[in-house]
Amino acid sequence: MRRRLMLASVVAVIGSVVSGGLLCAQESVVSPEEQAEGFVPLFDGKTLTGWQGDLTGYVVEDGKLVCTEKGRFIYTDRDYDDFVLRLQYKIPPGGNNGIIIRAPLEGNPSYTGMEIQILDDYAAKWANLKPEQYNGSIYGAVAAKRGHLKPAGEWNDIEIYAKGHHIRVTLNGAVIVDADVSQLGEKSIHGHQLTGLKRLTGRIGFAGHGDRVEFRNIRIKELK
Repeated sequence: MRRRLMLASVVAVIGSVVSGGLLCAQESVVSPEEQAEGFVPLFDGKTLTGWQGDLTGYVVEDGKLVCTEKGRFIYTDRDYDDFVLRLQYKIPPGGNNGIIIRAPLEGNPSYTGMEIQILDDYAAKWANLKPEQYNGSIYGAVAAKRGHLKPAGEWNDIEIYAKGHHIRVTLNGAVIVDADVSQLGEKSIHGHQLTGLKRLTGRIGFAGHGDRVEFRNIRIKELK
């Protein structure tokens, strides 16, 4: 009986250490290497502190920022100019969302700022879109190279580099957009002028479009 109690205690201690290690790993959004480079977390994995907008449409689950089916626009509490943004996202079959950059708080940020499209390119319902509407594109303006998106339900790694008018998007290790948006003429989509393409500052955020989309490990490095 005594040996059983001792064994149970050992198992409990090991379980506590393991679960604690996993918890620490989940909370450690920024690796030591990235910390040395100057990256900091944009999302603490626990709360919506530091974010504003449609907070009722987003929830925190197991260290993830989740846009629910009712979620719309959510923004950082402050503006960002030049930066490298890194995060992971997972979309459901047919899912649609967007990463907002350099947006004002007024108007639709997909038009008044820039939206980096998040979309399940492989879904049949999206078969007839314009090239600049697919995953990773600067929505309505610059088409992304396709074929690097993971299947729905798997995590994707995305990096967005914004320096002046230079926007570069890297998806799962492949550069899919590399553009100087100052060279673009006037662009519009759905009857809306894309007035934010040449903005040099604004909020970072997410644009929900009626699907549950998950985000995690959201971190940023500001460029000087």
